[in-house]
Amino acid sequence: MDENSQKTIVNELNSLDFSTLIGGPMQAAVTAQNNASLAQVEFIKGVGIIKGDDNTNKLNEVTFTYNDSDTNTKRTITAPVLALLNIPSLRIDEMTIDFNAKITSVETKNVDTAATASGSLSLSYGKLVNLKATASYKKTSTTGSQVDKSYSMTIHVKVVNDDIPAGLDRMISLIEGCTTLD
Repeated sequence: MDENSQKTIVNELNSLDFSTLIGGPMQAAVTAQNNASLAQVEFIKGVGIIKGDDNTNKLNEVTFTYNDSDTNTKRTITAPVLALLNIPSLRIDEMTIDFNAKITSVETKNVDTAATASGSLSLSYGKLVNLKATASYKKTSTTGSQVDKSYSMTIHVKVVNDDIPAGLDRMISLIEGCTTLD
């Protein structure tokens, strides 16, 4: 491979926008993680909190009534809805970006040379000499280069249901303490 071909390949590689090729998927992962966190907040607000009569936020509770067969009495359990549900907590655990670039440079050079020569000599009467000669030369040269490019990208993202944050876990523990049994 000559120096021009190497420069062509280097220029092709330099023309790739790696900040977009690698940074784009990473930015998408950060955005997805942020959206998952906001979805968790919206879930808690939408399912676990209601407006009370005095326009304050209160826990959304559910009440169950059942017959206790041991005491033959009617019993009631009131529990916060958040204590009964799995709160979504998605986290991107792993992200792998595989990028392959294959650049092949082929340089071609064709040279065609054709030479022709012709000449004639003629003599005429009366001391007159006529000399006629012709010559021609032709050279054709073509040079070209061809660059083949192929790119492939594979992105692997592993998402797991993460443990809920410590602050939210403590809050759920307090909420679970609000469960009453009559």
